Amino acid sequence: LIFGCYAICNLIGSLVLGKYIVQIGAKFMLVSGLFVSSCCTILFGLLDRAPAGASFITLCFIIRSVDALGFAAAMTSSFAVSAKVFPNNIATVLGSLEIFTGLGLILGPPIGGWFYQSFGYEVPFLLLGCVLMCMVPFNIYILPTFDASPSKDSFFRLFSHVKIVLICFLMFNLSAGLGFLDATLSIFAVKTFSLSTGYVGLIMVGLSLPYCLASPLLGFITDKFPATRSWFMVLGGIATAVGFCLLGPMPVLHIPSRLWLLVFMLGVIGFSLGMTAIPIFPEILTCAYDHGFEEGLSTLGMVSGLFGAVWSMGMFYGPIMGGLITQHLNFQWAAAIQGGLGCVAVSITLSSVVIVQFSMVCIMGNIMCPHEGPCVERKYKFI
Repeated sequence: LIFGCYAICNLIGSLVLGKYIVQIGAKFMLVSGLFVSSCCTILFGLLDRAPAGASFITLCFIIRSVDALGFAAAMTSSFAVSAKVFPNNIATVLGSLEIFTGLGLILGPPIGGWFYQSFGYEVPFLLLGCVLMCMVPFNIYILPTFDASPSKDSFFRLFSHVKIVLICFLMFNLSAGLGFLDATLSIFAVKTFSLSTGYVGLIMVGLSLPYCLASPLLGFITDKFPATRSWFMVLGGIATAVGFCLLGPMPVLHIPSRLWLLVFMLGVIGFSLGMTAIPIFPEILTCAYDHGFEEGLSTLGMVSGLFGAVWSMGMFYGPIMGGLITQHLNFQWAAAIQGGLGCVAVSITLSSVVIVQFSMVCIMGNIMCPHEGPCVERKYKFI
């Protein structure tokens, strides 16, 4: 529950802050989010000094919840600012930023573990909090002020379009899959292959490394050829679903669990995650503009907030449902079910892509009608 409240508060914070990013100010939101998150990280490192019992639990909930709001503010603003500064290279910029996300996932556990073993519980949190705090004056100095007018558009209008809903469902399945792996993979690897904690951390590199290496290239391709975004999401979703089905592997396949197969499938999932996740933000933004949303910081904030909220929803759902299924069945079946949900999401998304491609063929300025000669302009708008 302590870790679950983080995802819930992140979800709520992303929606609220994304809606009011213009009124709050993008620069102030980013800087204040970093400041709040750094303070909460330092305070979390001091929780071992709190009295045991209800006081300790209450402080954990409060600090994690406030930290989630700070994280939501920083991430929502950073996505919106990146898209504002680089409007023609959004996927490339986000893909480049994901290099550092991957590096954090790769280097965080071993470095944090070394500090924990060498200096105790407090030092890793204090050090990380201080690093975040140093980013506050740096961003105050570097970032410009972004002036914009508030928009009358809302999340309800944004979420009322079918294609955006389908993309969000696909993104929800991606984040749920990652949350599922966070909660269950280490236990499965230790029990099945008798690995130590250090080797389990190395296995997770198989997921993070392909993602951080492929993201910039995938972002560049989807910016250069925008028509590939939908197909990248579909193909990436298919590969992710197959990766989860073979991760265990799926019991009905009667394939014994092998360490090399587990690592290889994690690599497939990591690469396909980049294929699917990187085009999502610019694709939602394009859909919003196509449906009449104003081009500006207000729309960027709403899209950023929606992205963060859906991702947090999946990160909340994945560990809970994955843990329950693993507890009542086993990891192999839980991973297969996660892959099956991915197949459902991809099938629906693929259907929408086919419809859109068909509609693009039908949309013509002037169509020759067999009975009316050079005729009426006909336009079809399916999604």
